[in-house]
Amino acid sequence: MSVAEPRRIVLFRHAKADWPQVNDHERPLAERGRRDAPVAGRKLADSGVPFDLALCSTATRTRETWKLAVAELPERPKTVYEERIYEASPGELIALLNETQDDVRNAVLIGHNPGVQALTEILAPESEGDARERLDRRGFPTAAFAVLTFSGPWKSLEPGTATLVDYWAPSE
Repeated sequence: MSVAEPRRIVLFRHAKADWPQVNDHERPLAERGRRDAPVAGRKLADSGVPFDLALCSTATRTRETWKLAVAELPERPKTVYEERIYEASPGELIALLNETQDDVRNAVLIGHNPGVQALTEILAPESEGDARERLDRRGFPTAAFAVLTFSGPWKSLEPGTATLVDYWAPSE
């Protein structure tokens, strides 16, 4: 692929988690999360974006979200479970995305707030259509995702270089 072709990055917040007596990293999905994750997966499939790579936090709730969502995609992308996503700042997430190989055109990152929302806002100050308005109105609830585009190699992804092209959140 040419680095001039637009790339897509989907920033996907894990679905609703439960609060059992376990450490935060091990929290599983709540029943609502188990319902919302496959719906989000179907919405990702409907977008028509073929993912080459999924970067997923190692936290239980993100792994469970991805397992339910990816089952709805027509093709399963290579999935890398990355512990650096858990509790990562936007800068740490950008550094991780900068490591992506340039043969990857479209990637999805399954992570946590506040990092996912902050990363969306930092990378994509511009938006198409009403995506920013919907994001600003809804925030970034569980199982929501933002679709961003940018041009150039992954190592060139930095604040302000992407455009928010779509946003979706489950109905509450």
